[in-house]
Amino acid sequence: MIVIDYQNRKPIYEQVVERFQKLIITGALEPDTQMPSVRALATELAINPNTIQKAYTILEQKGYIYPVKGRGNFVSGNEDLKEQQKMVFFQKLGNLIQEGKEIGVSKDLCLQKTEEFYEEDRT
Repeated sequence: MIVIDYQNRKPIYEQVVERFQKLIITGALEPDTQMPSVRALATELAINPNTIQKAYTILEQKGYIYPVKGRGNFVSGNEDLKEQQKMVFFQKLGNLIQEGKEIGVSKDLCLQKTEEFYEEDRT
């Protein structure tokens, strides 16, 4: 389901959070789908269960999942999450455009490169 990059400097729990956020936002994990148990996922990824629990706590705080006592964690059906992600993206984009303006990147070049990047498959 998710893959951890052990060479990445980012903490493992943050990687777990990011992977699940992406799966939830893209619809790969549908609303009300049960999340893997902490123990099962920790075993699958060969990491400490406390790391998974920390990631699940963050996902819950951000509204991506919700707990059901005695049954585990489930994917939230919160549509606002995708909109929040879009707003974060546009904030980052605005910062990048401002940085480009400061170093002399023209609007035409920025639009041309944006078009190129948008059309190519960078996955």
